[in-house]
Amino acid sequence: MAPAAMPFAASLADAQPVPFWLEDPGRSGALPALTATEHCDLLVVGGGYSGLWTALLAKERDPARDVVLIEGREVGWAASGRNGGFCAASLTHGLGNGLARWPGELAVLEDLGARNLDAIEDTVARHGIDCDFERTGEIDVATEPHHLGELRELHDAATRLGLGGMELLDRDEVRAEVDSPTFLGGLWDRHGVAMLHPAKLAWGLKRACLDLGVRIHENTPGLELVRSGPGMAVRTPYGRIFARRVALGTNVFPSLVRRVRPYTVPVYDYALTTEPLDAARLASIGWRRRQGLGDSANQFHYFRITADNRILWGGYDAVYPYGGRLSAEMDHRPETYLKLAEHFFHCFPQLEGVRFSHAWGGAIDTCSRFSAFFGTAHGGRVAYAAGYTGLGVGATRFGADVMLDLLGGRPTERTRLEMVRSRPLPFPPEPVAWAGIGLTKWSLARADANGGRRNLWLKAMDRLGLGFDS
Repeated sequence: MAPAAMPFAASLADAQPVPFWLEDPGRSGALPALTATEHCDLLVVGGGYSGLWTALLAKERDPARDVVLIEGREVGWAASGRNGGFCAASLTHGLGNGLARWPGELAVLEDLGARNLDAIEDTVARHGIDCDFERTGEIDVATEPHHLGELRELHDAATRLGLGGMELLDRDEVRAEVDSPTFLGGLWDRHGVAMLHPAKLAWGLKRACLDLGVRIHENTPGLELVRSGPGMAVRTPYGRIFARRVALGTNVFPSLVRRVRPYTVPVYDYALTTEPLDAARLASIGWRRRQGLGDSANQFHYFRITADNRILWGGYDAVYPYGGRLSAEMDHRPETYLKLAEHFFHCFPQLEGVRFSHAWGGAIDTCSRFSAFFGTAHGGRVAYAAGYTGLGVGATRFGADVMLDLLGGRPTERTRLEMVRSRPLPFPPEPVAWAGIGLTKWSLARADANGGRRNLWLKAMDRLGLGFDS
């Protein structure tokens, strides 16, 4: 290890290799696995946000509907319990991506996203979900001069669309909110993002589902999906479930509909949390309004303050495993933790001496358009949503509504959207995927280092509508 890295290594000496959120004592015990044959109206496969929202909304739409949810491990153990806790209104992975892909319906998508976030806040209140929900907004910060022009363009686009609550900040204004010598300006979305405790949200949705009569079986992976008379059957390790309709919320894990699999790849993302900051350290950085933050680079960081005044600092590295192989070994990557620690102290030099308490990673499902896609299989008996690319904390509720609309078979405002009717380009097979993703990551890093200038490879990917992100 180079001598320059030693101070950053020391900051990680006490970091526990577990997700900070999942250590919370509010976690309930696992419910029993399925060990028999069951029948239901709707089977939901997956106990992350996507599946939990689908089960909850299904019961709220029709309390008499018999709903079963199965989860391969425990509810919220995967991406839903490992993310940064940014609950965004955006359904399109940000305004810029939406403008590039669906400019004609972006105003509708933004309105649907705002209503979706309002509905999440309402659900948290109605069901008494204690998940540290704070609608503080998010600031996209400029850390390079070319970022300022990009943020100005986004602000102008938001103004043309009539989107309120977007405030452009200069250097002094952004540093008055959160003080870092690296910040040159920012774009503050005051109302479109909430901060929350992601695992507590998942556990609270689980409890709300149970209260409404959803039957949940944990440690029950779905192994096979087949037609069965007028409905479907899903085989599990110790039993079988017959259902009239099935909703798949498995996201990063291989879909039970095989033709969906080429449309997503797993990306491993990593994060750190600091020890709780005392009053003096908090005062040195400001951050009194507790907004979420993210920088504007291609290889970006996201960061926020937790309820007990730790800083969560994540992002930058997006690691694709060859062949899309999911492995518990990939949940930890010390070289990335060291890189994140170095970047943290570069951003906040006034916090020298702070130590990190937790370091972890996890897999995200990404698709080539960076935002969710939807569809049906088996003659409309099965619906799926996948590809949220890191912004699923909020958008999965919208995806749950889309899946229920599709299973209902009647057109709605959501199912008429081009975003819902279209799908991204699939990723190519190996070794082409590995080579292409590697070249894309290298090119994005080069663009960050060269004033945002995109090389021929990135320009070609832009024309094809292809990309790679986390």
